[in-house]
Amino acid sequence: MAEQQGSLAYVFPGQGSQRVGMGLDLYHNFPTAREVFEEADEALGFPLSRLCFEGPEEELAQTVNAQPAILTASIACLKAASRVAGQIICPAFMAGHSLGEYTALVAAQVLDFADALRLTRERGRLMQEAGVRVPGGMAAILGLDEVSVEQVCQETGAEIANLNSPGQIVVSGTKEAMVRAMDLARAMGARRAMPLNVSGAFHSQLMQPAAEGMTNVLSEMEFRHPSTPVVVNSTAQPATTADEVKEELLRQLCHCVQWQRSVEYMVDAGVCTFIEIGPGQVLSGLIKRISDESQILNVEDASSIRAISI
Repeated sequence: MAEQQGSLAYVFPGQGSQRVGMGLDLYHNFPTAREVFEEADEALGFPLSRLCFEGPEEELAQTVNAQPAILTASIACLKAASRVAGQIICPAFMAGHSLGEYTALVAAQVLDFADALRLTRERGRLMQEAGVRVPGGMAAILGLDEVSVEQVCQETGAEIANLNSPGQIVVSGTKEAMVRAMDLARAMGARRAMPLNVSGAFHSQLMQPAAEGMTNVLSEMEFRHPSTPVVVNSTAQPATTADEVKEELLRQLCHCVQWQRSVEYMVDAGVCTFIEIGPGQVLSGLIKRISDESQILNVEDASSIRAISI
């Protein structure tokens, strides 16, 4: 019997949270997690689990591998934690950062896990390919507000890619635009402006070829209405139908991830506890800066699962 919990939200991490060894103790300690990794290996036709557990790091970090790997590790965490808790608690909302949105859609029963694996593998391939076609990058700008960063973008040709938290904004664009944007941001008083280790200008118009490729792939997949509202990246509003989800997955490739506004929406709707499910604690750190009164928990390994009841 599932119990609805109106003050709780699940959030799922995106690319950059991957690390060699993620999920290994889940695999050894929880049969439900082991089943997730085995299903991933079978669905993709290669040992993704070994890549998660053993690396090499350079191969795991490739966009085409990192995306299905993080999805798999996050779903393994969710399945293991749900089994330990005994009673499944249905959160009021779910949300994921960029790639993490696909994990949220599996958790909300919009997509089957195997379909989400194939989608994220293809999404990663298309994004990596778009980054080769028109080389670009991303840069984090710390200590400037959105209006100032928008001015930086207008003067340099960059685009705002992630509104992550107050004072943390990521921009995206060509290599030349990134150099100009970081220089101008520093000149305008940014505390830091640093390049990110990514293979392309994600969440910008340079990802349009990837969006075109994903259109055909998405049309072949079965989508269901979310069992739990998913607050989506591009609008910071809940998607409640299958059609809204499909539109979002195309839109988010080329548009800004509205993470700060997504969290603010959930807080305004009554959420006071966020559980980050998956590798790392990137989202937990962002949420603390957005809403310092919220309780934030993290589930990523056997010890954290045993310390928490979902």
